[in-house]
Amino acid sequence: MSVSNRLFLVTGGLGFIGKHFVARCLELGNYVINVDVCNHAADAIAKKEFEQHPNYRFIQGDIATLPSLMECDALVNFAAESHVDESIADSAQFCHTNILGVQRLLELVRKKASHDRPLFIQISTDEVYGDILNGRHKETDPLNPSNPYAATKAAADMLVLGWHRTYKVEYNIVRLTNNYGLHQYPEKLIPKSCSRMLRGLPALMHGDGSYIRSWLHVSDAVEAILTVYERGERNQIYNVCGTTELSNREVIQKIARLIGVPEEKAFVSTPNRVGQDHRYSLDDTKIRSLGWRPIKDFDTELAKIVQHFDFRRFI
Repeated sequence: MSVSNRLFLVTGGLGFIGKHFVARCLELGNYVINVDVCNHAADAIAKKEFEQHPNYRFIQGDIATLPSLMECDALVNFAAESHVDESIADSAQFCHTNILGVQRLLELVRKKASHDRPLFIQISTDEVYGDILNGRHKETDPLNPSNPYAATKAAADMLVLGWHRTYKVEYNIVRLTNNYGLHQYPEKLIPKSCSRMLRGLPALMHGDGSYIRSWLHVSDAVEAILTVYERGERNQIYNVCGTTELSNREVIQKIARLIGVPEEKAFVSTPNRVGQDHRYSLDDTKIRSLGWRPIKDFDTELAKIVQHFDFRRFI
């Protein structure tokens, strides 16, 4: 990837995918302004590390009330509430950040002179399509979200399309499958299961664990976003899919084997999530035509997560 000497305004750059994107941008010789509200999922260690870099500036703030937009080449919006169970329990904060936050960012972009507007890159999710039992969702498929989190992300995507049609805001939407990798906040399946098993507790598994997800390593996701920025067609949507499809039960079993936990002690079943999606899968032919492909091996990277699990980041 040859993107360098660019100024990226990153929102949510202390969250999981965002912090990996920030780190990669700085590594490539870019400049980063990171706006993050610093909630419970913000990585405090990453925050301290980034602040040592001369090309980095941090601004603590809520994207839904951001007063102004700094000059930048691209605005990459990672900021989002993303825990599905929490969205089912109380959706208010999800609407605030995922919808009103995107609306605010789009307004700040469109109020700039046309020659001074950054490219707006919205980081979205496979969940906006809903589940698919067979085959893969294409970028042109209708959106059919199954839970409040997915509905707010679908609404954000629609806002981006509306601001382009009405105000000519230049955009790309990047829809990612399930991300995994080092230092993910332990509300997601892999880090939560690791955290519990390493503490001698069983992982928590919804229902029978048969729900299938497509796993995409965070570094592959970051390279996909940079590929869209550098080589993608503007005002287009790009699906990004991992090559490993596994059920939740299979993922937990792999973690248990790595830690050395007998399967009968590895997990306990919890009630099924309301509106549970059985399977997600995306057709990413479009981004592969730009030269991107995932390169990380799931089993190799899962072993690294277990080996380097760091409790300090989120306790």
